[in-house]
Amino acid sequence: MVVLEEGSVTLPKGFKAGGMHCGVKRKRLDLGYIVSEVPAIVAGVYTTNIFQAAPLLVTQESIAKENKIQAILVNSGNANACTGEQGLLDAFEMQKEFASELAIQDHLVAVTSTGVIGENLPMDKIKTGIKQILKQEYQVEDNFKQAILTTDTCIKQIAVQVEIDGKTVSIGGAAKGSGMIHPNMATMLGFVTTDANISHEALLSALKDITNQTFNMITVDGDTSTNDMVLVMANGVAGNNQLTKNHPDWEIFKSGLKKVSEELAKKIAKDGEGATKLIEVQVDSAANVDDARAVGKSIISSNLVKTAIYGTDPNWGRIVGAIGYSGVQVAPNDVKVAIGPFMVFENGLPCPIVEEDVKDYLMLDTVKISVELNQGNSSATAWGCDLTYDYVKINASYRT
Repeated sequence: MVVLEEGSVTLPKGFKAGGMHCGVKRKRLDLGYIVSEVPAIVAGVYTTNIFQAAPLLVTQESIAKENKIQAILVNSGNANACTGEQGLLDAFEMQKEFASELAIQDHLVAVTSTGVIGENLPMDKIKTGIKQILKQEYQVEDNFKQAILTTDTCIKQIAVQVEIDGKTVSIGGAAKGSGMIHPNMATMLGFVTTDANISHEALLSALKDITNQTFNMITVDGDTSTNDMVLVMANGVAGNNQLTKNHPDWEIFKSGLKKVSEELAKKIAKDGEGATKLIEVQVDSAANVDDARAVGKSIISSNLVKTAIYGTDPNWGRIVGAIGYSGVQVAPNDVKVAIGPFMVFENGLPCPIVEEDVKDYLMLDTVKISVELNQGNSSATAWGCDLTYDYVKINASYRT
């Protein structure tokens, strides 16, 4: 597998992307697209928030027709959520207008939105933007990656290349997400493209499985959004034999998709609003995967753990407390906890440590917490970030 840190959604053959400022936001880019030269098999996972936004409803309805799309249209700055019948009409109109510009059927366009909830879209501005966005001057991949952002401080991108049937298959991804990150799925926007030839059933199965290991294992603030989703488009241009679960190279493709998803998830967690550190929690020797995930998410979601790490305070008791209320039945005397290379809790007792050494470790950009439950052979990894004063500042003034 070749990992390309600067690669993204246009590395796979047959895809283009772009973006522009149409006026939803004051100054920054706010309208973006991905287009495949041919209709692509698509798989999606969506937020579990009951108040699903209009674009999600429209996109799910469209994908259900034949499990294919050819384009994705995204606006940022306005979520088009909790906007009633008008919100649905606006989402359908976005879809129809962009399909007309591309001369394709309406249902081959997925629409997505992210931003402030409860405000109607400025459709005059968006429609004007749609009529211009395919111009060559806006066909810049970086424009797309900028156009999907809200409170993010950086773009999130990654790509890999793998060999399938002796052919090079590329998988590229871009994502946004900084606050309202507690996917289940989702609470972010994730876009993945690949030129692999793959069946819809296999792609959807892989995405659901990988989502549970990656995007669903991150948290910034515990808030699950109304809007967000992950879409994977596969246009088949690489020319490999169709991938199914029985294909000899199936696991190779799946490992590539997992790598892209995991790296995007980590980038989102690291760019949490106001964050200064990425926190990685590794849980091993659990009775089953669900237990491992529950313990990992409990630790990574704890505001007390997050603030302790921000303050470089080696207060391991907060970690143990989060394990204890995770809902997983553990034997306290069997649990081991380490912060980086320092074992801090074992046999139900604190371990002798040099506190200054642990404090120095907690000053790193990435902090790793390791937990052994000693109940079985299952593992999981969760990612999050520290909680800082800036998180409050950003969210207290989000609309002002």
